[in-house]
Amino acid sequence: MRPVALIGPMAAGKSSVGRKLASRLGATFVDTDREIVRVHGPIGDLFASRGEPVFRAIEAEAVAAALVDDAVVSLGGGAPLAAATQARLADAHVVLLMIDDRQAERRIAGSARPLLADGGIDAWRRILAEREPTYRALADLEVDASRRKMSDIVAEIATWLEAKQ
Repeated sequence: MRPVALIGPMAAGKSSVGRKLASRLGATFVDTDREIVRVHGPIGDLFASRGEPVFRAIEAEAVAAALVDDAVVSLGGGAPLAAATQARLADAHVVLLMIDDRQAERRIAGSARPLLADGGIDAWRRILAEREPTYRALADLEVDASRRKMSDIVAEIATWLEAKQ
């Protein structure tokens, strides 16, 4: 199976959906943000000490290493913006998970995400508006994850993947 890449805005549920989808498919699951934290420490600290450009380079490397056959990969919200990552996603099944801003506001409350530190939901909306055209251009499937059961979201993606085999 080609890799499955889950993309979308912060707090869309990419990690949770990815973990359950990988389990259902019998695939390996990789959360690129968690891999970055495992190797480099907290993302907020990485942003503060080395800056966003260095973080984005590290992120692109983590995505490249994760996008292998029989893997379900959760990408950080900004990862698909990198040209190298976009090229790698051409060989993957790309699933865009979207949520509405009301769900996002609930999910990001109390978050330590560096890009939301100043602005909360308004920053989330602005960032989504900037990234959404790229997300949609890359996506093979778009799934609304706003108010649905996780099992229904996973089932929809798995059914779509089975039809692609």
